Amino acid sequence: MKHGKNYQDSQKILDRSKQYDSAEAFALCVQTAKAKFDETVELHVRLGVDSRHADQQVRGAIVLPNGTGKKVRVCVFAKGDNAKAAEEAGAEVVGAEELVQKIQTENFMDFDVVIATPDMMGLVGRLGKVLGPRGLMPNPKAGTVTMDVAKAVAEAKAGKIEYRLDKTNIIHCPIGKASFGAEKLSENFEALIGAIIKAKPAAAKGQYIKSCVISTTMGPGVRINTAKYGA
Repeated sequence: MKHGKNYQDSQKILDRSKQYDSAEAFALCVQTAKAKFDETVELHVRLGVDSRHADQQVRGAIVLPNGTGKKVRVCVFAKGDNAKAAEEAGAEVVGAEELVQKIQTENFMDFDVVIATPDMMGLVGRLGKVLGPRGLMPNPKAGTVTMDVAKAVAEAKAGKIEYRLDKTNIIHCPIGKASFGAEKLSENFEALIGAIIKAKPAAAKGQYIKSCVISTTMGPGVRINTAKYGA
């Protein structure tokens, strides 16, 4: 794959064989953000687990201390007082049967997070084929199936992210924007990596965190030394 001049210039400031401490890694990562837009910084963590086994799944959610820098559009499936609470908390889309129909017939997808009250999950289940592949299906472990919809909406707006293993045993997560600067990005990283370590399955054997790489949308990966996390 041929990379552009900015990518190649960014590679020159990195030692590809080195694992950096997190502070230095984020300082370098911010330097590699050369695009004309505010690039997202992503974390990629390879874990020493096997996602094919149910007892080795790693999944959860956390509110990043400095948010994600992204405006989050929230969709809530609820009725009555819960629907009113969701609207008052700032949810952009609130509904029930009519919303399911709109998504099914009009392919309406103007939202980034989906929250539902437990009594609505039978209804939301009809949208599994639409929401599932996009990673939008509400889930109790992520705090998106709840009776406290106002709190869930507020957390989503504040920068709550969900982390979960993919089929290659890697977790991919946005942890902010390049404009945040190294310090705020590092704070978000520490919060997320701490949550991932806490979520270590009892069935996991050997080294838990195999590798840890951060990168901007258009930039090269910067490897972080994870020895201090003792996982």
